[in-house]
Amino acid sequence: MVTMAKTAMKPEKLEFFRQMMTLKINELLEEAEKTVSEMTSSVKENYPDPNDRASLESDRNFELRIRDRERKLILKMQEAIKRMDDGVFGICDVCGGPISEKRLMARPVTTLCIDCKMKQEKMEKLKGE
Repeated sequence: MVTMAKTAMKPEKLEFFRQMMTLKINELLEEAEKTVSEMTSSVKENYPDPNDRASLESDRNFELRIRDRERKLILKMQEAIKRMDDGVFGICDVCGGPISEKRLMARPVTTLCIDCKMKQEKMEKLKGE
C-alpha cells in the first residue's frame, strides 16, 4: 500500500459526495424498513396452495438478497464518508494518485483509480483461467 497524501479535492466537491452518499444511505434504510414491515405483515397470510406459497418464498428470498447487497453498499458508503473525514477520499489505495471525479460519480465508494482497477481485473482474469 502506498502512503497517501491528503485529498486535493475541493471542499465543495467533498460535501457534494458526502450529501449524495448520505441521501442514498437514508433511501436504502427506508427501503429496508419497508421490506421488514411488509414481511412481518404478510406472515399472517395463509397460502393453502403450495405453488402460491413457493412463489411467496421465492419473492422473499429475492428481496432479502437485494437488501443484503444494499446493506453491503451502505457499509461501503459509510467507509467512503470516513475516508472523507480522514482526508483520503478520492485517492487510490494502490498508487496514491487521484481518482477521477467521473469515476467517483459513477462509483463513489471506489478506492481504486481506473488504471489500478483495470490492472486488478486483468490479474483476477488471469488467475481465473
